[in-house]
Amino acid sequence: MSEQVSRRAATGALLLLALVPAASAAVPRALWPGETVTARGARSVVVGHGTPAATLAELARRADTAALRVADVLGEPVRPLVVVPASAAEAARLVGAGPVAGLAALADGDRVIVVPDAFARLNPTGRDVVLTHELTHVAAGTDRLPPWLYEGFADYVGYRDAGLPVPVAAAELAGEVRAGRLPGELPGPAAFAADGRDPARLARAYQEAWLACRFLADRFSEGTLVRLYRAAQATGVERALAPLGLSVATLTARWRGYVREQLG
Repeated sequence: MSEQVSRRAATGALLLLALVPAASAAVPRALWPGETVTARGARSVVVGHGTPAATLAELARRADTAALRVADVLGEPVRPLVVVPASAAEAARLVGAGPVAGLAALADGDRVIVVPDAFARLNPTGRDVVLTHELTHVAAGTDRLPPWLYEGFADYVGYRDAGLPVPVAAAELAGEVRAGRLPGELPGPAAFAADGRDPARLARAYQEAWLACRFLADRFSEGTLVRLYRAAQATGVERALAPLGLSVATLTARWRGYVREQLG
């Protein structure tokens, strides 16, 4: 199952991607009729159809970088497999998930699928953030996590080395905070419903989740955030927060103050 994500990452345009937690460095077979071209990085494998070899090589370099960024946080290796179909229609056929127009990338099973036209419109920072976010999902898993922690943790890793100021990476939320509208609660499943009705709200949901995880890393340490993520998978988020002297309610109150501090 895929989860659609919207991001604005210093591109001036809304980024859409879909993510599931799985990957492998094995080269897939029978993806499409015709020739498959393969580029190998130090840690990644990129395969393409109707894609210039130079594009695949660039993706392999970026996937290698993303894998190192994820490993630096999680302390475990990531071996990306990136698939680059010839078109959005071909990407949709591969995932069997319907149209993918407007999506930058999708991960499905043991592969990350790039939607070539949309991905090409991202600037270099946006491409790195997208790939790192996806690979975080791949490596870290999803069990028993509320969406603010699942998506926020992936964004924490994605933006950690991106060099973007918080108000730039969280532009939609910053606008709300400056207008006096501070979020009242951590974003739940409804806030992440990517139904196209309110893309700005969807963007804010990811930014709110990111800042919740960034707050935990800033106030307690990055290692604490990673341990909390793992503990929440095993025991649930309330029990994982307890050793920090927090509940979801007290975290929410402190996170709201952090959002005001960062974006006010």
